Parts: sequence; C-alpha cells; structure tokens
Amino acid sequence: MTEPPSARGAEVGRRIGVGLMYGLWKPRVLGAWKVPATGPVILAANHSHNIDGPMVIGVAPRPSHFLVKKEAFVGPLGPFMHAVGQLKVDRSTADRTAITQALGVLENGGVLGIFPEGSRGEGDFAALRAGLAYFAVRSGAPVVPVAVLGSTERRGRLIKGLPPLRSRVDVVFGDPFEAGDGSGRRTRKALDEATGRIQKQLSAHLEDARRLTGRLENTERLTER
Repeated sequence: MTEPPSARGAEVGRRIGVGLMYGLWKPRVLGAWKVPATGPVILAANHSHNIDGPMVIGVAPRPSHFLVKKEAFVGPLGPFMHAVGQLKVDRSTADRTAITQALGVLENGGVLGIFPEGSRGEGDFAALRAGLAYFAVRSGAPVVPVAVLGSTERRGRLIKGLPPLRSRVDVVFGDPFEAGDGSGRRTRKALDEATGRIQKQLSAHLEDARRLTGRLENTERLTER
C-alpha cells in the first residue's frame, strides 16, 4: 500500500494527542502561528525522548503524519498508529513505500513530520540524515523547525522512563524556510548543500528556543558537570 494516509486519521490522532499530552504534562507551546495554515509543510523536530513525537502531534496546529521507525509498530500499537495517519519506515534501507507515502502527504498539501536525526539521541541536531533534505528539495515544501525541550531533564517518580507527571514541556515552532537553493536540482551535491543549510537553521532555532524558554542556563549547567 503506497497511498498516503488520510488527513482525517491524522486529525483523530491530533485530538487524542491533545488529551494525553495536556492530561499528563503541561505543554507550553510557542510560535505555533508560524506553521503555514495551508499547503505542504515539513515539521523537523529534535528527538531526545519517546514522548517528543506524540507531543508535537498533539500540540501542532495542523494534523501531521510522522515518519516513525517500524520497530514502534508492534502489537496493537501498529494498527492504531496506521489508523491515526502515521507512516512506518524501515531505517535500514531505502524504504520506497514510506518515501512514496511521505511524498504523497506533501503532494496532497499535508503536514509531514520528520526527526532529521534519524533516531533518539541528544536532540541537538548535531548529526542529520539526508532524508529531510530529499523530501524538502523534492517537494519544495517549507521546513518548520520544532524544538521540544524539557522531556529529558528529569525522570518521573511513578514511571521512570517518562518525565514527571504535570511537569512542563516546551514546544517551540520556528520560522519556515526553504531548504533548496531554488534551482530544483536533486543531485547528491545539491542534497548535501541542503542538509548543511537545514542543520544550520535547526541548530540556530534550538539555541533560540532554549534562550526563549529559559532553558539555556540549564543546558550550560549540565555541560559544565
């Protein structure tokens, strides 16, 4: 099945995400108005905790379809994630089905969500995969950087793997930007250059988001330890 998922399913997922995220934590959302109200958009989010994806899906102003590793589609969670419009991707190969579905989302004027680092890590955009550049250059869709902050600062007492219940998690949306150089080229060199532009933009947004939310001092303090 290579047809893109329905926007209706993604909207259901967004509503479920709203209830869960605001019910369990205290999201503070900044800059959501910067996400274009219509047309194709790529949300590029940092990824340091498992709740980052559901958090962005829940607080984003538009229903979104995230590329999610196939390992997350296990048991009853698999059919559910399909139903709410998320895309299963095999990261070990060039997953043509996932690529076609993702491009279809953008061609239909939808919102595609990507963790450009490829997997959960420091969440600092230090190492980006080329996938985001490919989708951005191929579709021409603007990229909106998204910084999720606070999901890894402390561990919860009841569930160690999650942030403390009712703790604050900041989600900061940045200004949309074009990843390509305007030429429409999709050569290896063009994608490498686009990846460099994307990394610069995302890193700058993350630093601005930390400063805006008052988390820059916390980051510097942890680095000094």
